[in-house]
Amino acid sequence: MGGAELSKYTMPRVASWPAHVAAALSRLPRVPLVDGPSPVQELRRLRDAIGGGPRILVKRDDALPFGFGGNKVRKLEYVAGAALEAGADTLITCGGVQSNHARVTAACAARLGLHAVLVLNGERPAVPRGNTLLDTLFGADIHYVDSREARAPAMREIAAALERDGRTPFIIPVGASTPRGAIGLARAVEELVDQIPAPDVIVHATSSGGTSAGLLAGCELLGLDTRVVGISADEPAAALAAQARSLVAGMGEIADFDGASVAAARPVHIDDRFVGPGYGMPTAESLEATSLLARTEALVLDPTYTAKAMAGLIRGVRDRRFRADETVLFWHTGGLPGVFR
Repeated sequence: MGGAELSKYTMPRVASWPAHVAAALSRLPRVPLVDGPSPVQELRRLRDAIGGGPRILVKRDDALPFGFGGNKVRKLEYVAGAALEAGADTLITCGGVQSNHARVTAACAARLGLHAVLVLNGERPAVPRGNTLLDTLFGADIHYVDSREARAPAMREIAAALERDGRTPFIIPVGASTPRGAIGLARAVEELVDQIPAPDVIVHATSSGGTSAGLLAGCELLGLDTRVVGISADEPAAALAAQARSLVAGMGEIADFDGASVAAARPVHIDDRFVGPGYGMPTAESLEATSLLARTEALVLDPTYTAKAMAGLIRGVRDRRFRADETVLFWHTGGLPGVFR
């Protein structure tokens, strides 16, 4: 049978943070949004359907219970912690109309009793659906702009207006892809190796570099040989790799490690061949991946990120880029409300 959750790894964990990093991490302000580890499951039926190959696991961050889940919940734990430390009463962030990050930010603000302002590029929907419906339910104020380039200026203008009114806004960059946000994914690697032996490969969706940075830094600092492969949802591979390295360097400044050395210690594998016609636009391979996962494992992918990342994993298996004796883990970063847009 496929999709069964793996038993907890009961052998003593051999991977641990260097003592000075552990101490620094323990001092970082954090809002507890992740109540327990997300499940790890084996995808045996998918493996059979694509002709065998490596063992395939999935880390189910889509199943995190807070705010409809996803990897952004892990990032917001540390970013919202910094906002509270700064005395913020308003969280301002941006994204596309169906932004998962904006939705989790709105949920986080609601949980903390803060105000949320979202700047979304795209047309205001006649009837809110998917993430925009949830944004509204969580009580966020939504501002629509024409383009990605208009988002940052709009956030600054809104922040300035709030400050004039005596408020304390806190701007969160797109995707919460900051060094603090990436810390949340580094800590998730620690969670993973408490559940199972470290996989040979982690495949995940990437768009703003924060998840890649966190997984890379986590694997390096915990001494794992795991290869981290990001499948781009939109940006060129070189730009995403550079962004990930920059974020790892920044993580070092707040977590007491040599960020530049950690960033340079291993290659940043980004594959941008699965973007297709553009961000959020399906491809034949992403549609096949969505159908295969649903019909073999009853596992749902989102159309913008995880469908394209799984398409990359499936192609890798078919092209024999993974050895048959390897374990490949797919990090499901969530985004399921986008299915209902």
